[in-house]
Amino acid sequence: MNSKRKIALLFFAAVSIVHVLGILLKHDPLQLITKPLLIPALIVLYRLSVEKVNKWYIIALVFSFLGDVFLMDKGSYFIYGIASFLLTQLIYIKIVLGKLKPSKLIQKIITIIPFSVFFIVLIGLLKDNLDALFYPVIIYGIAISIFGMVSLLKYLTDKSISSLYLLLGAVVFISSDSMIALHQFYEPKPYYGLFIMITYIVAQYLIYRFMILEKKPT
Repeated sequence: MNSKRKIALLFFAAVSIVHVLGILLKHDPLQLITKPLLIPALIVLYRLSVEKVNKWYIIALVFSFLGDVFLMDKGSYFIYGIASFLLTQLIYIKIVLGKLKPSKLIQKIITIIPFSVFFIVLIGLLKDNLDALFYPVIIYGIAISIFGMVSLLKYLTDKSISSLYLLLGAVVFISSDSMIALHQFYEPKPYYGLFIMITYIVAQYLIYRFMILEKKPT
């Protein structure tokens, strides 16, 4: 690992840790400063980690950054946050589809069942409180479930370390988004904010690891 990449990794880790501390300490100014730095720090780390940049991945991270900024406002900009992260998920799906190997029917079935069941159960819990956001949440839920499906299919077809990073990243991302939904539309819990950000940061880092380990072009 070269020195620039090492510094970028340390900076991303430092921003992440300070942001989590800001949540623990309920220090709003610290959270406001560090949250918009998370994804730009990851972009810099990615650019220093690869010889050839995947532009689609950069675009996905830019939409993640916008989603982070919009979701800093808990009210009026929530729908824009959903839209930004929806575009992130669609791009992640595109990237993974471009890397999939041929698969068997049984593998496709295995990928569909767990994420479909989870989606149905989660929407069943949320549906009575979604009101005007019913369709946006449904659409986003379908997109992130598909991201989970294609990530699992990628792992089942090649069993590589990079695919394991991707699968773990997708599952942790789904966990983070599910906690946002449960906190917003089902039953708010004081600890959700902390775990939402920890799982989100871990998910984005795991997907970054997948992107730098994968050699096959999209």
